[in-house]
Amino acid sequence: MTTPFPFTALVGQDDLRLALLLNAVSPAVGGVLVRGEKGTAKSTAVRALSALLPKVPVVAGCRFSCDPAKPDPACPDGPHEAGNGVERPARMVELPVGASEDRLVGSLDIERALAEGVKSFEPGLLADAHRGILYVDEVNLLHDHLVDLLLDAAAMGASYVEREGVSVRHASKFLLVGTMNPEEGELRPQLLDRFGLTVEVAASRAPDQLVEVVRRRLAYDDDPAPFAARWADEEAAVRQRIVGARELLPSVRLGDSALRQIAATCAAFEVDGMRADIVMARTATALAAWAGRTEVLAEDVRQAALLALPHRRRRNPFDAPGLDEDKLDETLEEFSGDGEGDEDPDPDGPGGGGGQPPSEGPQDDGSSGARPEAGDSGEPQAGGAGAGEQSAVRAAEPFRTKVLSVPGLGDGVAGRRSRARTEHGRTTGARRPRGALTKLHLAATVQAAAPHQRARGRSGPGLVVRRDDLRQATREGREGNLVLFVVDASGSMAARQRMSAVKGAVLSLLLDAYQRRDKVGLVTFRGSAADVALPPTSSVDAAAARLETLPTGGRTPLAAGLLKAHEVLRVERLRDPARRALVVVVTDGRATGGPEPVALASRAARLFAAEGVASVVVDCESGPVRLGLAGQLAGELGGTAVTLDELRADSIAGLVKDVQRRAA
Repeated sequence: MTTPFPFTALVGQDDLRLALLLNAVSPAVGGVLVRGEKGTAKSTAVRALSALLPKVPVVAGCRFSCDPAKPDPACPDGPHEAGNGVERPARMVELPVGASEDRLVGSLDIERALAEGVKSFEPGLLADAHRGILYVDEVNLLHDHLVDLLLDAAAMGASYVEREGVSVRHASKFLLVGTMNPEEGELRPQLLDRFGLTVEVAASRAPDQLVEVVRRRLAYDDDPAPFAARWADEEAAVRQRIVGARELLPSVRLGDSALRQIAATCAAFEVDGMRADIVMARTATALAAWAGRTEVLAEDVRQAALLALPHRRRRNPFDAPGLDEDKLDETLEEFSGDGEGDEDPDPDGPGGGGGQPPSEGPQDDGSSGARPEAGDSGEPQAGGAGAGEQSAVRAAEPFRTKVLSVPGLGDGVAGRRSRARTEHGRTTGARRPRGALTKLHLAATVQAAAPHQRARGRSGPGLVVRRDDLRQATREGREGNLVLFVVDASGSMAARQRMSAVKGAVLSLLLDAYQRRDKVGLVTFRGSAADVALPPTSSVDAAAARLETLPTGGRTPLAAGLLKAHEVLRVERLRDPARRALVVVVTDGRATGGPEPVALASRAARLFAAEGVASVVVDCESGPVRLGLAGQLAGELGGTAVTLDELRADSIAGLVKDVQRRAA
């Protein structure tokens, strides 16, 4: 068995350690989401926590970890008689991002069903994690069908399995811990809200601390057991403190003053629903128990807010998590009651009473950080990327778009946009397996084997099944697509109202792509060249950030932009050949700079038409006299054009759907 890195040997990361310890004291807090860049000890800290948890009494032989003091009357392995059980270490069960639905919730034991004719349930990871930790590394990359199952189990404290003739319900209460790198995309709001606490972690920049991190890690890697032994006393002390805090927890008093502060804080930050209030109350109570107190103080409420609210105050997917601490302090002071929060927080213990997650600082009200707006200066005469460059303008208010879907049946990765043949979803039929069998279609397999039982000499209850009888289930679900934006940032696009509206439209489609779990890419062109501002990625908020800071100016190398987009699609097909693309070109259709710019742009556009790539051109031309160049470009692309004035939710969404139908 691998020796875990000691929890108390972690250097820094006080907020992360505190959040994990509070959940160890009170699992009702609801788990922890750890956000941060790679290489910041997120996974190490979570794995180290399991060694600190007290042992769990279970009914001997129960696969569902029933408590011998209060056995589950509906346990599939029951009924159990209340009495003495056995103790085992608390489990930390890891849910791989690519796990199957069967592995998570359990399934019919196919081997016994076919060989012995016995209907038997094989438990999954949700059963293994009961009364322990369920850990999901890179939780933001978890497929939606697994997220749905996690949400159900977390909400009900039980897992219900209704499939393949099996109907099973078993308890599944676990501490949910997830880690993620925000650069790889965000979580679905429903799952985000299920995490009680969130912390932001980052690598230290202090040389002395970095030296100590490297020294301890090298010592652990050289010989884990002796290294862990050196921290045994510290580990035992923290383990004992957790036990003491758990025993003290029922005696902690959450007074009316603290409750008013909690309610006022949640109202001040306009968080949705009541879960935030409940989580803050449980966290503040756990903080008091961890500090050895029986009374919740104002600093407990403040720390609870810093841990429980940052991920709940996001108003849209592109808002950065964080709290305005000045506003928090003002709210707590206003509802302080008898001023019981003036005492210093308890500094004792790892991460105890005082760790504060990194904050985004006071929220921008639009007055301090506004960028100067570019005027309509037209197109500069000089070439070059920097010629006539103007500052970026803010995007107009985004709007909701209708569902945009690529026609036909694809084979892309699981998502929420277009119809596709996937490993998950509703079963639509059966076929012979090509290669390894992954999803057995039980009824079709039995039907294929049934006519041959007499010839195969069947004499017992079991079914005689051969390899040729096995049938693979074919399923239909939803796939994610690649939405590639090709944005004209030349001087002719620099007019303030036009560029602001264009950015608002692109931002709206980015919001839709975020919700549909798409990949997005951003190509911009101006001056004399085109740039890949953002390679295809699942981090839609990164695309929004690049769009917001996009400057304008210079000539209009339309051909260069189209060729760069074509190259991006070519490379992406090699990396992910099953993912289908939609190209959105945002331009006024002008092509300037270099020899024969219009002819070059026309030839570049025909490359997309020849390959059948779905495309739409957003026509940004304005004024009383219009040349209709964007419409010509759309025809050469094999797509459709829409004017800037028509960029409303219904019109743009309907247009893209129409374009995708034509591409079919």
